[in-house]
This record gives sequence, structure tokens and C-alpha cells, in this order.
Amino acid sequence: MADSSHSSAPVLSVAQQAFKRNILNPWKLRLFLLRSLPMAYLAGLRVLSLTEEQAIVTVPFKYLTQNPFRSIYFACLSMAAELASGVQAMLHIQGAGRVSMLVVGLEAEFTKKAIGLITFTCPDGAAIAQAIADSRATGEGRTVVCTSTGHDAAGDVVAVFRVRWSFRAK
Repeated sequence: MADSSHSSAPVLSVAQQAFKRNILNPWKLRLFLLRSLPMAYLAGLRVLSLTEEQAIVTVPFKYLTQNPFRSIYFACLSMAAELASGVQAMLHIQGAGRVSMLVVGLEAEFTKKAIGLITFTCPDGAAIAQAIADSRATGEGRTVVCTSTGHDAAGDVVAVFRVRWSFRAK
């Protein structure tokens, strides 16, 4: 008999599992983006991975995402960085009462020209979950700063975004 008590991974609720399935399904993600985030749809953002701890989002270099300097426009990079943290927040608020979420700050550093497919990783799911849990417990707003780091195909960092999210349970 196997002992599964050593697993420390949180168990997702039915609502969280359904959200994750939908976001990771390419067709359902496109429908979600078209309905809720049309500019992200047009930019070609994709969610490659979503766990309780981390999300990975890509943004391609293409006609609609380019700037006059032949790289990805910073606003398109910002959308991908925000989505990498925002999709984790959306996962954590599923099925346990309403929680408002809002970006209240953004800071960015650009270190290399963004050309090709840029992959943003945000590993702050645990901090997001804690802020939401604290807001639910106290009824007060909580903020958390999420760091989304963008890499190019060579693995070089092209940008680092710090997105400050505010959460308030209703």
C-alpha cells in the first residue's frame, strides 16, 4: 500500500481543475482571450503551463506585436508578463467566493531586444494564494508583487516585469 501523505502539493478544487483545463486547451484559451482579453488574442499570447505555483506564457514576434525597431513592442511584452501572474490569480480565486483582482502597479526592466518567441515565467503562485487567503480571512485587501521574467529562444533574459496585484474578497 502506497503512502500518499508525503505529497505537499495542494489539491485543486473542481472549479480550479475546470479552469486549468480550459486555459490549457488551445481552442478554449483562444475563445477566452477573444471574449475577455481581445488584445492578447490579437497579439497571439499562449499559456503553455499553469500550476498552483507557476505559469508560463508566450508572446510571438509578428506583424501585430512589432515596434519600429524590429522587436516586440513593450506593451505586448507587458501583456504576456501580466497574464503569467494573472492566470495564476484566476486559478486561485476559482470556486470559493468572489475576489476582485486589479493591477495597481507595474515596473519593468528591458535587458535585450525581444525578437522571436518570448517566454514569460512567473513563479509566484504561492504568494498569490496566500494574499487571496489572507483577504478572504480578514475581508481586507491584500497586495502582492509578482515577478514575470521573459526569455528568448536562446534562454537570455529580455525583460523582467514586477506586477503589483491587489486582491479583495467580497
